[in-house]
Amino acid sequence: MTDKPVFTKADALASSEKVHNLAGMAKFWSWRYIILRRISQIAILMLFFGTAHWGWQVAKDVPLLIGNLSASKFIGLIPLTDPFAALQIFLTGHVLQKESLIGAAVVLGIYLLIGGRMFCAWACPVNMVTDAAGWLRDKIGIQPIFHLPRTLRYFILVATLVITVISGLAAFEWVSPIGMAHREIIFGLGMGFTALLAIFLFDLLILKNGWCGHLCPLGAFYSLVGKTALLRVRFDTHTCTHCGECAKICPEPQVLNLKKLDERGYVFSGECSNCGRCTPICPEGSLKFDFKPLIRSHNMQASVHADAIAVQRRTR
Repeated sequence: MTDKPVFTKADALASSEKVHNLAGMAKFWSWRYIILRRISQIAILMLFFGTAHWGWQVAKDVPLLIGNLSASKFIGLIPLTDPFAALQIFLTGHVLQKESLIGAAVVLGIYLLIGGRMFCAWACPVNMVTDAAGWLRDKIGIQPIFHLPRTLRYFILVATLVITVISGLAAFEWVSPIGMAHREIIFGLGMGFTALLAIFLFDLLILKNGWCGHLCPLGAFYSLVGKTALLRVRFDTHTCTHCGECAKICPEPQVLNLKKLDERGYVFSGECSNCGRCTPICPEGSLKFDFKPLIRSHNMQASVHADAIAVQRRTR
């Protein structure tokens, strides 16, 4: 097989130029995952809202989706429990009901097997606020006032669990802006919009991706879960020109370490939320969603294809 091609700075600039020259339907198509994520996030809120206020049912006396993002029941049959909330309740010394345990196992199983940290990008309502703050920040050109290590969220995660044990209260559930926002949107209770405004201003004026990327313990929890997920972003080292367009748009750019991507052939870090921003923006198509068991064979096929192209170039 051919060695990895050596790309020059001119190749990288040419790749970047492809992105900047996108227009019309091509640019719209590059937004497809952002649009799908908004549909997903709003649809989840609408299912809760429609059931609570308009009596949506799948059958007589069987509500469509009741509860909240911490604990709910879908179509009257499937319990859904946030495993991080369940862990906190367990650490308070309370005995979890069987339905809560099943619900936590269902949700944890989904994220362990399929999407890892997908909750953050595809379900969490706060993500819409932080994305808006990030977009406006880039447009205005605001520089960060200070920097925080992204590992800080793991210390907050541990601190949350310690406080839960000591206080006997589910610490994050009491102050979670995610829960507050959901309750206010669906039930008109609490200070959810105040919390969202605070996060928006923090991300806009203080630190880009400040809440989701540096502080949120729930995101840290799902980052640990995400290490086993099957759905990954595959990396084709033979076509990547190192233009850097993916890192510019990624809310967790540290996961796009090209040396590690080259070694593994995919984004390994659980901190990747599978938001899909990088895959359509890559001008050479070097990043694609794929299932982990298939990545090795697909990368081998890409390598063989690169060999064939190299042979064609040498024989011209």
